[in-house]
Amino acid sequence: MSKLPEKYRFLDLSDYGRPVGHWIASQLKSTFFTPIHVTTMFIIAGIIAIVLMINGYFITAAFFIILKSILDAADGELSRLKNTPSYVGRYYDSIADFLLNFSFLLTFWYITDISIVYMFIAFFGIQLQGTVYNYYYVILRNSVQGDSTSRIFEDSAPKALKGESQHMVNIFYKIYDVLYISFDKIMYFMDKDAKDSPPFPKWFMTILSLYGLGFQLLIMALMLSFNLESYVIPFFIVYSVFLVVFVGLRKFVLK
Repeated sequence: MSKLPEKYRFLDLSDYGRPVGHWIASQLKSTFFTPIHVTTMFIIAGIIAIVLMINGYFITAAFFIILKSILDAADGELSRLKNTPSYVGRYYDSIADFLLNFSFLLTFWYITDISIVYMFIAFFGIQLQGTVYNYYYVILRNSVQGDSTSRIFEDSAPKALKGESQHMVNIFYKIYDVLYISFDKIMYFMDKDAKDSPPFPKWFMTILSLYGLGFQLLIMALMLSFNLESYVIPFFIVYSVFLVVFVGLRKFVLK
């Protein structure tokens, strides 16, 4: 199920796992499995990938990285199929992504001779890439009456939805805020007027999806499969340079 009305749907290059994710969610729709369970499953898949990387099983690790990406799509699909939107689930998903991204890059540092300083730079770049993509995507969804579980400005804990406690929403929001607030503020500083822009064209969102988490994981998996693990951290540092191109396009071409 798309997060956008049909008129505004675009080719999301980072969302290749959604068809399989939707199939998985369909199989789980009538079971006791919840989106939280599926999110936990993708955390486990990510941990397995890390263990395999450390032990040199790169192709199998690449499979589990892609599986993580598929399950990352499946939890949201299951939430929509069961009609159980959840802020706890939304924050749990984002917190898990943050921690796994850091762990993946830490593992690439561990199995190569790259400086840990470069690892931190690459991690900062990856997170900022994802923030740029999510910022514009959430603005688009909110402007065209699409999925509204994610908010443009996560500046306070939202009111709990049906079936979840406000206490848990507050806890997960605080964790999310600590992890993401600096990236959100940087993005807002770079393009604070984006929310007033007309709906972004499909071509812009498709190109921007190259910075989506799914595409980042696909790059990691492919580089692992071809024994290019030593180039992953340098690649993501250079890949971050194009952030200014996307922000510039929005500010000066799509204003």
